[in-house]
Amino acid sequence: MKRLPQPGAGRLPALIESILFVADEPVETGSLAKALRRPRAEVEAALEELETWYEDRGLRLQRSNGLVQMVSAPEAGPYIERFLGEESRQRISSAALEALAIIAYRQPVTRAGVEAVRGVNSDGPIASLIARGLVEDVGRAPGPGRPALLGTTMKFLEHFGLKNSGDLPPLAETSPPNRISANGEGEHAASSRA
Repeated sequence: MKRLPQPGAGRLPALIESILFVADEPVETGSLAKALRRPRAEVEAALEELETWYEDRGLRLQRSNGLVQMVSAPEAGPYIERFLGEESRQRISSAALEALAIIAYRQPVTRAGVEAVRGVNSDGPIASLIARGLVEDVGRAPGPGRPALLGTTMKFLEHFGLKNSGDLPPLAETSPPNRISANGEGEHAASSRA
């Protein structure tokens, strides 16, 4: 194998960009450091430089759990779909979107955890999300049966135009629903007359 010269720190962003461009899947930052024979801190600094450079361009760096990949900018999505002829692609059902939201905000979560929030069986919607590559098994919960824990994927981040799961919008605060008392009146209504 041909011995390559060690790249200087100023050349790292361009080399990382080239590697990410040809990578089929997200790449571990440690793998980048190993391939480039540079300290991980220098690779991280080069990735931050690339992220800044891409801010007003058609590409973005997407990072999650030590993985990084190059993706198209979210605002370009509809044009890319039109170009690829995917505009009429089947949309995600409302049941699957509900399950996806629960998984995204509560991850890692079990199927039972999703069903407890939704109040209905969620096998179909979860199977659909796994088939689309938006959700995956990320581990096992402690306890009886060690059920699978679900979490979102890099494809989820790409689909929704997020750099990482920390970019999810905050959940809106909602007041608890009125409870119906034994006489059929809402508790909030009854307490306001007291």
